[in-house]
Amino acid sequence: MYIRKSSRTYKGRTYSNYLLVESVLTPKGPRQKILCSLGDMSPRPKEEWLALARKLEAALVGQAELLSEGPPDTELQALVSKVKGASREKRPGPSAAATAPRAETAAGVVAVDPERVEVEQCREAGPVHVGYQFWRRLKLDEILTRLGFEERQRTLSCALVLNRLIRPGSELAMPDWVRSTALADLLETSFEELNEDVLYRHLDKLHGKRAEIEAALAERERDLFQLDPTLFFYDVTSTYFEGRALSNPQAKRGYSRDGRPQCKQVLVGLAVNRDGFPLAHEVFAGNRHDSTTVKEMLEALDRRVGLKAGQTVVVDRGMWGEETQQALGERGLHYVMAERQTERDQWLEEFEDAEGFEEVMRHPSPRNPFQKKTTIRVKMRRLGEQTHVLCLSSEREQKDRAIRELHEKRLVADLEKLLRRVAQGGKRAEPKKVLESMGRLKERYPRVARYYRMEYDAEAKAFQYSLDEEKRTRAEKLDGSYLLKTDRTDLTADEVWRIYILLTRAEAAFRDMKSPLGERPIFHHKAGRVESHVFLCVLAYHLLISIEKTLLDQGVHTSWATVRETLKTHQVCTVVLPTQQGPVLRIRKASTPEPAQREIYHKLKVPTQVIRPTRTWSEA
Repeated sequence: MYIRKSSRTYKGRTYSNYLLVESVLTPKGPRQKILCSLGDMSPRPKEEWLALARKLEAALVGQAELLSEGPPDTELQALVSKVKGASREKRPGPSAAATAPRAETAAGVVAVDPERVEVEQCREAGPVHVGYQFWRRLKLDEILTRLGFEERQRTLSCALVLNRLIRPGSELAMPDWVRSTALADLLETSFEELNEDVLYRHLDKLHGKRAEIEAALAERERDLFQLDPTLFFYDVTSTYFEGRALSNPQAKRGYSRDGRPQCKQVLVGLAVNRDGFPLAHEVFAGNRHDSTTVKEMLEALDRRVGLKAGQTVVVDRGMWGEETQQALGERGLHYVMAERQTERDQWLEEFEDAEGFEEVMRHPSPRNPFQKKTTIRVKMRRLGEQTHVLCLSSEREQKDRAIRELHEKRLVADLEKLLRRVAQGGKRAEPKKVLESMGRLKERYPRVARYYRMEYDAEAKAFQYSLDEEKRTRAEKLDGSYLLKTDRTDLTADEVWRIYILLTRAEAAFRDMKSPLGERPIFHHKAGRVESHVFLCVLAYHLLISIEKTLLDQGVHTSWATVRETLKTHQVCTVVLPTQQGPVLRIRKASTPEPAQREIYHKLKVPTQVIRPTRTWSEA
């Protein structure tokens, strides 16, 4: 309950009126209800209006000020009488039972029947409260307003993104989730009529504004978190479809990072900055090679954040090619990248020579404080205009050896199967099919197939294979080694290596988008809605990384998943207080946050009060 000033001008003269207003809960969400007019008198100085409104509210429900001293407040009593008189005029012929709770009793309190007190409409509030606060902190409402989105469209956008952040699901399941949370209380709207058709249409609306929203978000986050604009990290992942996806020309079969080669897929390219904040993303056909996407991503980055000569792009070994080198050169951009294994093999003698290596320590990443410290040895060699950094990792050596031995075991098993198949003859032993099988084995096991010789005599219909011991020994010596290269000459070997390992920020973004944010699998079949689905995941990741970055800046090393789990028991409920006289008082408010929840709110600089309490009266 509060006092609001209302003014209007008539014939050149301004008239002021003071209204007593109460927030009430309606089927369409919280609304303002005018209880009565207080006339053209100023009740008290403006800074005392809130205190006066609270006293009025207490008096109207029969609460007495236990510690009040001095003579009665005649002004307050006069206003109470005025409000009660206005209430009687608006509700003709009320029963005695209906007015009893609003009248002061002899004891100055409202008598509540404790046997009938209930709590109803409990809704999960903690996660949506934090998500909505960061939605506002990133000024997404302002961004959407500038792009022509109306209030209801902005509300739907917020609901879609928070659903993806907190409990990702299909558009069919989302309305039920929204109604199970306190989102309607936070946004002061109703979701009772929300259905999947409305959400599909809104996805189509969002689709055309993806680039503008990303550009505005990148600018806002750069200012809010003081982010470094000189380094970009680009990586590609795949996301598979459930179904045939016949109406999407981008849905193709290709190299699957999800272990689902039988499913059609699309590629998602994502560029992030040093702190892991997304700068731009693009969706590509599922059968494209990673290196063919770099030029398009650079164009997207230029449109979103603006590329300048001298900035550095960091990519993995699969991105390099003549087209990539040309695209970077045309824009005057530097690069740091890992070289392919075939190029690394040419540096075997340098790797075997221990002279020139220096040790650097890899500390746990901010997002994974429990990661072990590891020691890496690096050595720099300049060759022409390029700087090469040789890296040796004892941990990676064990991993490389285990992977290589596993692949070799599987390759030998498949070679034995092919050997028996050719010996048995039949249609599957025809020369064409045998050669195809040999090609597939080389493609499936590139790490180890290079030191196995496969020979097929079509005339004799004989197949045999043999191991090249020299090549395998050479491969064993290179376990745990990798080679980096850059065109920058102002960096040490340590600095080149530390810049390259930040590429894991892009990999972490993909992990978050795929698992907690539910990017995969894709059930949409239309190309536009597939892109909108990926875009929603990117927007949710903006909120996720902003939340985790805020915690990191406070020295808290935890994930959004942990925060979400901790906050889910903080709820908004309606407390039902039946009076002994008959009418029922309902108070809609949030529960008291637990200490762990309060600590999270404090670290995130989020208010602990989820909503302002509202009171409504109803008949028994």
